[in-house]
Amino acid sequence: MSASLIRRGLELFNEKDGQKRKQQNSPHKASLMNRISSNKQSVHKQIRRLKNPRGAAKSKTTVKDKHIKYALDEYRKKQKKSQLTSNLEYFLSTDYKTQTSHSSKIIKQNSGRRACHQPDLPDSKPKEKSVFTEEEFQKFQKEYFSNL
Repeated sequence: MSASLIRRGLELFNEKDGQKRKQQNSPHKASLMNRISSNKQSVHKQIRRLKNPRGAAKSKTTVKDKHIKYALDEYRKKQKKSQLTSNLEYFLSTDYKTQTSHSSKIIKQNSGRRACHQPDLPDSKPKEKSVFTEEEFQKFQKEYFSNL
């Protein structure tokens, strides 16, 4: 049996004539009720005042307890500091350099799959064919330089 079933059975057993017994007030509440005057008016106010005797002391603030906050100081505290210089120093001081094959693999993996995201392939230029043959160049050279 679970604890809740046992508890429920004991409650039913303790009931008298089908009515539950009145639960007794806690000792703290009983002591509060003894301190309240018999006057029927403002009972709730008296209970509230007795429960929070420090409430009046909290509301009093003095100038010496106040800390003046300047808006610029608060703004500077909340601003994120730039880590650019420290990051640059770190990356420039490292001796490890990545291989070009590794970097090209990374770039290839991160490029998009669509055709518009693909880089342009270098155009392979066809070799220019000369109109003249090598023999004709040699013949021209002999004729031109021999007359000088």
